[in-house]
Amino acid sequence: MSIETTFHVRYAETDQMGVVHHSAYVVWIEEGRSAYMRAIGSDYAEIERSGYFLTVTEIHLRYLAPAHYGERVTIRTWLEDVRSRTVTFAYEAVQADTGQLLATGQSQHVCIDRNGRVAVIPPRWRNILAQNVKHET
Repeated sequence: MSIETTFHVRYAETDQMGVVHHSAYVVWIEEGRSAYMRAIGSDYAEIERSGYFLTVTEIHLRYLAPAHYGERVTIRTWLEDVRSRTVTFAYEAVQADTGQLLATGQSQHVCIDRNGRVAVIPPRWRNILAQNVKHET
């Protein structure tokens, strides 16, 4: 399962030439990830209320084409892997009106408890996540 989140590029996300700054993509994939979690019934806020956090340990982005001010961008988000303590999300950023691929990426997250110690993802959350891992066909 993948979730699509579409929005217009804001002026504050661009440089003087109207090209999106690379750092905006990190914010965009975070929004995609949050929307994904809500869609599968595993909202981050609910996980945090239960005493656990999925903290970012790694982000990889590959930029393929520029996005520009005013364009509509879609972030496609899916779960690539769920382990006992880690979760890996994958992303595509596309120009919403043309379908042009702008960037691809991944983020890895580790489960920690309120004391900041690495923890096993509680079974309830791991089951919800594991049911939604995208499998290649």
